[in-house]
Amino acid sequence: MNPRITPPKTYVLIWAGLLFLLLLTLGIAQVNLGSLNIVAALTIAVTKMLLVILFFMHVRYSTRLTWLFVAAGFIWLLIMIDLTLSDYLTRGVIK
Repeated sequence: MNPRITPPKTYVLIWAGLLFLLLLTLGIAQVNLGSLNIVAALTIAVTKMLLVILFFMHVRYSTRLTWLFVAAGFIWLLIMIDLTLSDYLTRGVIK
């Protein structure tokens, strides 16, 4: 298997994109969008996460087996979040 060589320009562009998204996150935090603040912040966070996973962790050019394990990790994360929220949201109000 020949490893794909990613040019340094790609890493610089991804880094610049991450910095832009960081500044966008800071800007969104200063603006009151009501209930859309959470949606905007999570959208930016997921975009940053995907850039880091795909390029800096080299998943974009990896085998299908690597993609399978990345997907399994996210499914496991969703299961853990679901179990935590199902416990937390079903508790009564404690006074």
